[in-house]
Amino acid sequence: MATKKIVSRNRVEGRGAGQAKKKSLAKRGNSGFNNQLEDLREQVDIMLPEMTARIAALEHLLLEKQLCRREDLIDARQFVRMQEA
Repeated sequence: MATKKIVSRNRVEGRGAGQAKKKSLAKRGNSGFNNQLEDLREQVDIMLPEMTARIAALEHLLLEKQLCRREDLIDARQFVRMQEA
């Protein structure tokens, strides 16, 4: 028994004059890149506070166990800032 295929009216009528044109290939590819970039930003926003808290806890333990001095930690932070520049 053959089944009938229902075709929507929009498909039969075609594209109306008021409808927007499809995005160009470059814009669609750029949109995908923007979505990936936004996902990456979200992941960094989630991970950064936790990493900061873990570093602070580690610094606290280093000072508590007297494995380094406060000045050593300050020097280490300054070194990292210089490397970032």
